[in-house]
Amino acid sequence: MMTKGKILWVDDEIELLRSHIIFLEERGYVVEKVTNADDAIALISQQNFDMVLLDEMMPGKDGLTALAEIKESHPFLPVVMVTKSEEESLMEDAIGSKIDDYLTKPVNPSQVLLTCKRILESKKITGERISRDYVSEFNEISQSLLGPLDWRDWIKIQTRLSEWEVETDQHRDLGLKQTLRDQRRDCNVEFAKFVEKNYPLWLHNHEDPPIFSPDLVEKYLAPLLRENHKVVFLVIDNLRMDQWFAIEPLLHPYFNIKKDFYFSILPTATPFSRNAIFSGLFPSEIEERHPELWKQGDDDDRSLNRFEHQLLDLKLKDLGIDLRPASKYVKIIDIKEARNTVNKIASYSNIPLLAIVVNFVDILAHSRSESEVLREITPDESAYRSLTKSWFEHSYIFQIIKELARRNNTVIITTDHGSIRGMRGAKVKGDRETSKNLRYKFGRNVKADPKQAIIVKDPAVYKLPSRGINSNYLIAKEDYYFVYPTNYHYYLNHYRDSLQHGGVSMEEMILPVVTLEPKSV
Repeated sequence: MMTKGKILWVDDEIELLRSHIIFLEERGYVVEKVTNADDAIALISQQNFDMVLLDEMMPGKDGLTALAEIKESHPFLPVVMVTKSEEESLMEDAIGSKIDDYLTKPVNPSQVLLTCKRILESKKITGERISRDYVSEFNEISQSLLGPLDWRDWIKIQTRLSEWEVETDQHRDLGLKQTLRDQRRDCNVEFAKFVEKNYPLWLHNHEDPPIFSPDLVEKYLAPLLRENHKVVFLVIDNLRMDQWFAIEPLLHPYFNIKKDFYFSILPTATPFSRNAIFSGLFPSEIEERHPELWKQGDDDDRSLNRFEHQLLDLKLKDLGIDLRPASKYVKIIDIKEARNTVNKIASYSNIPLLAIVVNFVDILAHSRSESEVLREITPDESAYRSLTKSWFEHSYIFQIIKELARRNNTVIITTDHGSIRGMRGAKVKGDRETSKNLRYKFGRNVKADPKQAIIVKDPAVYKLPSRGINSNYLIAKEDYYFVYPTNYHYYLNHYRDSLQHGGVSMEEMILPVVTLEPKSV
């Protein structure tokens, strides 16, 4: 017969606890009893126990001494100290000895049962609750897809799915991962239809558009700067919402956190979306108003994202914000620059606005496509979240943020776009001048299946720069990625399951923008 756990109860007055023991046994626990510490230590060496209830005051060897010996031989065996003393120093001694819980006599049966459940059954109970709650949420989301939905509904769906993904990372044995993946795919099918229908309307005098990339500086930075806050604007390139939820708990000890969400512009790629953030303009508007800062040609960071600081200062000027001293901009692309920023953060923290761009997550995503080691380490989204959290926790960026909290800076964290695992190929036709991106294309008469891509025949409708006569854009839907017919199967397999961005998916478009206010010391 399955039991809920095997408990060793150590107390020199064990006979007085018979009713407590019967109470536990009736609820499925097996309880072994001994009256002294030496017998307990001997029994632990001979049998497997799931938990120890240890009296603090016993003749001979006392509870704290026994605790030290138990933890030395069985460091992962949970021990609950039971004592008549309420002295704070004793509690601190017990906690410092890696005790798992602390009960003060006289204990009642319900109190002991609660402790046993917390230690021995919390994972099982939590897992059952998660499974039950997700089934309810699954049905609610599936029903909502029947529509109609607005952009607020899609933020809610993306938020809930991301939260579920992070929560189920702690309960891998529940069997919910594939169900979550399937539901996310179903949602992205409908989300792509929704965006294709509404995106052009949002850009042209729509009464109720979502917050877009060009709105962030005006909506989140400008009010704080006008109130003379010392603001740090931290843009982590290619950070998805689920990755934010994974790292957010690390920041709670230092900041009061206010979360909001926005939509990245299309294409969801750095040259477009990040320039839009810093300039407060859509790409075609940047090209029109600041042609000297919009470099056509190769669309990588080196050619199209070299002028973010200038674009930011121009936007602030348009908003009537004159900073003294001027804003500071730092782009962290390697460990040397990160370390240099840590060393200078004391002086940086005193200026009105410090903008920091961090490229590590984007580098990680692109490197995964080429590295067998990284693919092995991050076989799925759960592992990718875990690696992101591990990086952040041990990074210079986290050091910088903690120091900013100490210096009373307000920190706004966001990202320019997210990413998605490309799982299905979409055939694309174009000439030699067509761009090389996997999730979006631009060129002369580029073609693809409209079921797999949004076909932007008139770039002005999407507020995108024109690339010449007969130029158009393709933006991949769902988890498709573009592959040319030449050597189709080779490139189909080569890029399958790589992390990509530029297209239309909830992961790429619906993103966090978070305001961190330092907690009072």
